Amino acid sequence: MVGSVVLAIVIAYLLGSIPSAYIAGRLVKGVDIRQVGGGNVGALNTMREIGTVAGFSVLFADMAKGAIAVLVAQWLGLPLIWVFIVGLAAVVGHIWPVWLRFKGGRGAATTMGVLLALAPIEFAISFGVMVIVVLLTSNMRLAIGIGLAFLPLIIWLFGGEVSIIAYSIALSLFGGLINIPRLKADMTRVSSKKDLIVDRQYKPWQRRR
Repeated sequence: MVGSVVLAIVIAYLLGSIPSAYIAGRLVKGVDIRQVGGGNVGALNTMREIGTVAGFSVLFADMAKGAIAVLVAQWLGLPLIWVFIVGLAAVVGHIWPVWLRFKGGRGAATTMGVLLALAPIEFAISFGVMVIVVLLTSNMRLAIGIGLAFLPLIIWLFGGEVSIIAYSIALSLFGGLINIPRLKADMTRVSSKKDLIVDRQYKPWQRRR
């Protein structure tokens, strides 16, 4: 049991640490994603600075990291509490990746992947909410925030376990609190305060010119 727990946590952290955005930047444009745009090692910065296909590839790769970590823990037969910790380890790996000297992305996509594995149907509905918000506002960060905020309610409406509801709240809050300094920095760079809700400059899937 102890060996399985340690193995799952290590695998989850190393999976989370895979710098998908950094790899995409190097392979597609030969650039360091940390040195362009907002400098974030994530899907949105990749979309804006590298390209749409690369950005969506990074988004799904980062989600896969969280989902696979949870699936490995479940395959090893770990109790739910340890599955939760393994999911957190994947998010921690993304935010503080060993391969990039512990300076990674925000962890939103990996968080989404963890929750997808734990509550697939409920997350699919939440993801639909995210898509609608993106289409209306062109603001991916806002969309993810709203989608993750609705997810606990959706899980509850579907009769999901209280522990998973609590975990979905806690994991989302963890990412939000960790990234408060980055969010403040982003706000100072926004040219118009209106763009904090509706991004009037460009769609998130459009490369920055």
